[in-house]
Parts: sequence; structure tokens; C-alpha cells
Amino acid sequence: MFGVLGEVLITAGVLVLLFIAWQQWFNDLQVQSGTRDDATKLSQQFAKTPAKAPAPAGQPVVTPAAADTQQFGVLYIPRFGADYKVPLAGGTDTVGTLNKGEVGHYDSTQMPGALGNFAVAGHRTTHGAPFANIAQLHVGDHIYVQTAQGWYTYTFRNLEYVKPTQVQVLQQVPDAPDVAASSTDRLITMTSCNPKYSAAERIIAFGVFDSWQPVSQVPTEIAATVKAG
Repeated sequence: MFGVLGEVLITAGVLVLLFIAWQQWFNDLQVQSGTRDDATKLSQQFAKTPAKAPAPAGQPVVTPAAADTQQFGVLYIPRFGADYKVPLAGGTDTVGTLNKGEVGHYDSTQMPGALGNFAVAGHRTTHGAPFANIAQLHVGDHIYVQTAQGWYTYTFRNLEYVKPTQVQVLQQVPDAPDVAASSTDRLITMTSCNPKYSAAERIIAFGVFDSWQPVSQVPTEIAATVKAG
């Protein structure tokens, strides 16, 4: 009798775990679908925005700072899939931004186009997991940021694994001994938790600015993704 009861309890436990896993998977799909829709609407809105004044020779237009939870851009990373596009929002508030499946901007860091470090955060698991595949980036992969000011193209450079307290990665010059050092480069830093389903560490993906172009000039590599609804 006890043997049968034990088997029933084990089976029930397995079914509960499978249901939780399915629910989480299904929830992620729902969130991802919602953020893609938001990203598409944002992109279309930017495309209708009147052209900004041309950038100074050889320099990109700088995107103005965004308020907390304000959507200001769209992130495209071809390595993450042909349909990958996620809204960028101000701040890294868990409830107001990250748990909505968005990628949040560290408001202490620079905005796209500015000299320094444009740093963002996103979930690697749950809530749409926009940075689920961050560890699969390859050197040379492109990272695209679209705002009302234009398209910013970055090239992935390297990964780094740090403790949660190692906030030096958010400096203008990441990890520089002089925390006040000014940068002569335009960088992007993407942060998430590591390993998956744990917050023991942070995985950091660094990229370097490659080019800027007006909103009307969609980068060829992601033209189909931008056009898709």
C-alpha cells in the first residue's frame, strides 16, 4: 500500500513540475510575442518621425535621455533569431521594465551615440528572457539599436563574467582603475544573470560602436526583421 502511495506521490510531483515548466515556457512565449508587437509599433513610430538635423561630420546623433520605464528604442540582435526585436526602456526597475520583457537602460550610463558606455540589462530566464542567448554571441556579431534619432550599429567584442558587486563594468571605461576616466569610444554593455536560473554572477557582453545612419536607412542585415509585424 505504501509503495503504491509513494509511486502516486512521485508521479503527482513529476506532473506538477512538468506543468510548472510548461507554464513558464508558455508565459515566456506570450511575453516575447507582446514585446515583439511593442517593438514593431515603436519602430514604425520612429520611421514616421521627422528627420533630425544631420549629425556632425563623422559623429552620430545622440539619443536624449529617457525617463524611467519610458520606451525609447528597439534592440535587434540577429544572432538571437530572425524575429528578435525588443523594446529598450529607461531604468532597470524590475517590475516596471525588466519583468515586462523589456531591456532596461542603466540611467547612470550614456545614451546611444554618446561617448562612453551605453549599458543595458535584461532577463536571461523568465519574463520573456530577452538575453536568454547572450552566451552564444560570436565575436563580430552585430547589435543594432534603433531610436527616433537613427540606427546605431555595434559589433560584439567579448564576454566577461563578474560578481554582482562588480559594477565597474558600467563605467564609461569598463573596469578601468580610475572610475572617473572619460572614454574616447562609444560602447554597448549588456548584462544579465549567470548561470541560468541563478543570480550568483553576472554575464557581461561588450560591443564597440561601428556606425550610425538615419532612421530611413534600415541596415540591410535586419531589414526583413524590421519590416515583419
